[in-house]
Amino acid sequence: MAQSGVRKLGDSLQSRTQGGGAPEAEAVRPPKTGELVARRLRRMIVEGTLKDGDFLPREAELLEHFGVSRPTLREAVRVMESEGLVELRRGSRTGARITVPGPEAVARPAALQLQLGGATLADVYTARSAIEPPAARLLALSGDEQRYAALEEAIEEERANLGHPDRFAVGAAQLHLRLVVLSGNQTLAIMAGLVHEIILRQTRSAVHARHEASPASSHEEHERALRAYQKLLTLVRSGRGDAAEIYWREHLDIADKMVLADRQTARIIDILD
Repeated sequence: MAQSGVRKLGDSLQSRTQGGGAPEAEAVRPPKTGELVARRLRRMIVEGTLKDGDFLPREAELLEHFGVSRPTLREAVRVMESEGLVELRRGSRTGARITVPGPEAVARPAALQLQLGGATLADVYTARSAIEPPAARLLALSGDEQRYAALEEAIEEERANLGHPDRFAVGAAQLHLRLVVLSGNQTLAIMAGLVHEIILRQTRSAVHARHEASPASSHEEHERALRAYQKLLTLVRSGRGDAAEIYWREHLDIADKMVLADRQTARIIDILD
């Protein structure tokens, strides 16, 4: 395997050689010292040594701790600031304050990429159908009663929204996101968070339109949604992961058709604009 890798590298270099001369240079830039310091600070945040709201130690302490120059340290802080991990504050307590970003930190650029790519609502809802059913399965298999209780609480909060269309729409979008978060899979939770704002806006729009067309039918649909949430909770609590995944996929197939109606080809840019 190692020899094969060497041969591939040699072939690559040979293919980059022009006119029998030396291969084209492919420089590998070593990280700057400021980037290395930023990497150390970032790791301290991830590991919890530095927490949200903490201030970085004073500059003199950091200079001594890392053994770097003042320009290098300030470069490291600028890197952290560009990543949204610190906030520079002026006032009675000068310094850089730790700011742990939430899902919105990645949701905004993700939404922009979807808009630039011309994504449609159908794209987003297809992605949701790929995220939530496996999350339901993971939650069922977790055996964690606290998570089950949290899902039940979210359902009861939504039940209290019955009769208030806008509140019900917001609660429904939040409950779907909550389900994924409770699965315990951080990657799925981030993916769900990326499209949450889009889902929320379309849900509110669809619920409002259906309520205006027929308040009675809209109310019946919300009651059916609550029954679906309750059945999911029953499957999850019983630890039936496969059944929970299948049921939730079937529920989404039905619910998405109602929410999307004739809006499948609507562009994300029109939803968020």
